[in-house]
Amino acid sequence: MPSKIAVAQIDIAFADRARNLARMLELLAENAAQGAKLTVFPEAALTGYCYDSLAEARPQAEPIPGPSTERFAAACKEFGCYAIYGLLEADGERIFNACVLVGPEGVVGSYRKIHLPYLGVDRFTTPGDRPFAIHEAAGIRIGMNICYDGGFPESARVLALLGADLVVLPTNWPPGAECMAGCVVNARAMENNIFYASCDRVGTERTFPFIGQSKICGPSGQTLAEANHDREAVLYAEIDVAAARQKKIVRRPKLHEIDRMRDRRPEMYGPILQPARELS
Repeated sequence: MPSKIAVAQIDIAFADRARNLARMLELLAENAAQGAKLTVFPEAALTGYCYDSLAEARPQAEPIPGPSTERFAAACKEFGCYAIYGLLEADGERIFNACVLVGPEGVVGSYRKIHLPYLGVDRFTTPGDRPFAIHEAAGIRIGMNICYDGGFPESARVLALLGADLVVLPTNWPPGAECMAGCVVNARAMENNIFYASCDRVGTERTFPFIGQSKICGPSGQTLAEANHDREAVLYAEIDVAAARQKKIVRRPKLHEIDRMRDRRPEMYGPILQPARELS
């Protein structure tokens, strides 16, 4: 049976965790009442993003599990649902740009952003140090990326190879990311035959506006729901895991059949595994 998910394209109050948490829990309750088993919130939804130093960001970071995951777990238990939201994770002296999947049972899994742009708090956070992983919630195998990760096709491909039905991309897209929003989300879904959901924020933070344009795409790359604007909105879509798990697409039996997982040629992809270097 398909599971309904929600993507919450919202504004975020900079460095005001209490306000942001209250807003997300309010939306979680509303979305659960609409039948959504999973609600996805933006990158850094708990904390805001445009910090000017690690010292400024550090007081806003918290461990996983931590205070906000406890509040989300209680709400998820009450409403019978799951949530994914972005935050700054404290681990000793290190700070990670992270997102966390929480359900009635508590923290199901978390992810630390691997690809860091020179922008906002990512200028100061530690690059993610854990392999990509799949976590199951509401019968869906879920993989998590964050923002800039979406521009690296390997990120979604590894998650698809690990068995993801759905990849979520909490993000903070500034102007210049319109192609990511308009084209890349559909491409990531199509090339991996998975569901793919991007959740951007809106509003302006320290002179940086954010473009919205969140989207949920299906396994053939089709747009299932989108907020093609920079205002707050909630998107809903049905996730049929059978469609993501059937990788062989038969358009004309024995004449036109596609399987992008089976038809890969990894022995030809050696340069992808070479260390990053400057291109001349």
